[in-house]
Amino acid sequence: MSILDQIELSNTPEHIAIIMDGNGRWAQQQGENRLFGHNFGVESVREALKASQDLGVKFLTLYAFSTENWNRPQEEVDGLMDLLVTTIGNEVDELHESNVIISTIGNMAGLPKSCQDKLAEASSKTKNNTGVNLVLALNYSAQWEIVEVVKDIVKDVSNGVLSVENICKETISSNLTTSGIPDPELLIRTSGEHRVSNFLLWQIAYSEFHFTDVLWPDFKKEDLYKAVLDYQSRERRFGRVSAQIENNR
Repeated sequence: MSILDQIELSNTPEHIAIIMDGNGRWAQQQGENRLFGHNFGVESVREALKASQDLGVKFLTLYAFSTENWNRPQEEVDGLMDLLVTTIGNEVDELHESNVIISTIGNMAGLPKSCQDKLAEASSKTKNNTGVNLVLALNYSAQWEIVEVVKDIVKDVSNGVLSVENICKETISSNLTTSGIPDPELLIRTSGEHRVSNFLLWQIAYSEFHFTDVLWPDFKKEDLYKAVLDYQSRERRFGRVSAQIENNR
């Protein structure tokens, strides 16, 4: 029996988020520079997307570039921006034909104009599709996002649009860049690291975590299937006890 056959399709996550890590280490193992690894990592994005389509996943969020990544060597940053523009340009037609929606979260205004334009074109072209929503987290960090939410709420209170007493969990969620997107049930991180690196801190409050030693350029469809199998082996209680869950079945 294949790994895919072992998965209960009625119990797959609606939203999977991935911290794609290990491109640089993978490249060093090949005796190449870090950009070599980033280029090979594009194929792993295709693999993760195809696996998500196989499983009926509705949202796949990829941590592609954090606000902290600007601190990397300029050559690597420039190469990543060029890779983003080239990849979106090369892939958008095929993604559109596959019914994929392309969307973004993060501070788009902080990206180079060429990146903003390509992303806007891709988003516009695919916005009416009904398949997997591929969400690219670019120039994103959860702390930046939460600070922006606080600013927006303070403005609403100052303008009399919102009262302090009415601020609740939903107020924050509706002001996040992920507003309208369900929180991820499953967070995957590759390369053996065990941290969330400032990614979706509010949204992953009840996510299941799956850590794998696989470096991102080596990540295949089967690796995502394994993560989903791991997810399905767990009991999601949301503060309740097992007996309560059994009684509600």
